Amino acid sequence: MNRKEQLSKLNKTTEWDVIVIGGGASGLGTALDAASRGYKTILVEAVDFAKGTSSRSTKLVHGGVRYLEQGNISLVKEALKERGLMAKNASHLIKNQSFVIPNYNWWGGYFYTIGLTIYDLLAGRLSLGRSKYISKKKTIELLPTVETKGLVSGVIYHDGQFDDSRLAINLAQTAVEKGACLLNYTKVINLLKDDKNQVTGVTVKDQESGETYNIKGTAVINATGVFTNAIMKLNDTVYKKYIVPSQGIHLVFDKSFLPSDHALMIPKTSDGRVLFAVPWHNKIVVGTTDTLIKKQSLEPIALESEIEFVLETAQRFLAKKPTRTDVLSVFAGLRPLAAPKEEGKSTKEVSRSHKIIVSETGLITITGGKWTTYRKIAEDIIDKAITVHHLPKKQCTTEHIPIHGNKATDTSDRENHLYIYGSDIPKLLELQNNEVELKEKLHPDYDYTMAEVAWAIRHEMARTIDDILARRVRLLFLDATAAIASSEKVAQLLAKELGHDRTWIKKQVSEFKTLAKGYLLSEFE
Repeated sequence: MNRKEQLSKLNKTTEWDVIVIGGGASGLGTALDAASRGYKTILVEAVDFAKGTSSRSTKLVHGGVRYLEQGNISLVKEALKERGLMAKNASHLIKNQSFVIPNYNWWGGYFYTIGLTIYDLLAGRLSLGRSKYISKKKTIELLPTVETKGLVSGVIYHDGQFDDSRLAINLAQTAVEKGACLLNYTKVINLLKDDKNQVTGVTVKDQESGETYNIKGTAVINATGVFTNAIMKLNDTVYKKYIVPSQGIHLVFDKSFLPSDHALMIPKTSDGRVLFAVPWHNKIVVGTTDTLIKKQSLEPIALESEIEFVLETAQRFLAKKPTRTDVLSVFAGLRPLAAPKEEGKSTKEVSRSHKIIVSETGLITITGGKWTTYRKIAEDIIDKAITVHHLPKKQCTTEHIPIHGNKATDTSDRENHLYIYGSDIPKLLELQNNEVELKEKLHPDYDYTMAEVAWAIRHEMARTIDDILARRVRLLFLDATAAIASSEKVAQLLAKELGHDRTWIKKQVSEFKTLAKGYLLSEFE
């Protein structure tokens, strides 16, 4: 996947069947669905693939235990089916993760065992394992640092765990392999319309060259997540709010706070939310929050109240109490929830189901949804595009399309940090062996090598330090201080590979350091 090749594809095509705006989970899934059905497809992303919400999730592929509690059976059933398909089609990135719920009252164990048994039954043959009630002793054995005071029992259940932005990159690669044209750093600045006020395409600006292009197509899909309202402003004559952003934050800690392969799930926190402590890339990710916010941003910042809430809850359930100084990285993400009809609804009550809006102009917009159901969302969008824009009818095939890198992996494979590259591992190792300087470590405390940086630039369309350290190699999300220390080295290789000068390097490092400070908790003290 190479940006120069993609630009060449753009220049050679005069008319597209499907134009997708937005390179997050829904957009990438839609581009893959459309291209695999044989439609001429282009996707444009204003910054980098998965820069927004799609790289900032809790890293779970799940049916949604909370939605089951709310009685939303259809959403749970759909998500559980999609969880199974994701595990099959991107087996290098998705793993079966066991979760333990510690119970501090006598009825909790029975209540959650019954509920989670229904969860398993809804998954049918795609179930990842049976839920069961476990004793206090077994709970402590599985979660060695769980708070034992008042502990009565536990419940163990299974769900999926994954690396979100890595899946996004692999989806992009798969879409390109199926014939789609994908461009990052290409911003939509206008919607093209005919004399009947129907959307006929988009005007985009290449953020690197400054060049503008008019891209014409039959169906235009707005999959911009939390930035939906901005595209709708270009589309509508009367402004209306289509989505409400809800912020969720995560704190990342050293594995010693939960030295286990099992995740901790707290089903009811002090304000009724669900909180997870999940093992991820040899660290522990703790979150999330659910805070309605007024303004969307590419780099949302965790609120002090959210940090306090996550810390305080983690301290209540872990015997080894994490403090502010233990936080290696803090990241915030915005969920694009479909705006409720009634004002003032809490985020817990706003539907997570996706919603497709067809404007009078013919623009198709997707709101809501989540990573787990990205494939089904994409299928629904393209089915809608066929109906609305009379595209030749072709069946969806993505249920059975392996994602780039798909490779069966077992637990021992995952002990090597390269597992996320799946079937690309041999090529990556070959690159490392052929170019000696690429064997060098990115940071002395981590196993990442410069070969992974080169790979990201040459094959994964990485253009900036942020692209590499936040979304290709996940160092910014795992240890912000280590990422800052690695930035100069990454900038130098980027400059060498992409033909930039010293001034560019200096600017890049400075911009990245400013951005990375938002991931350091000391900034809030």
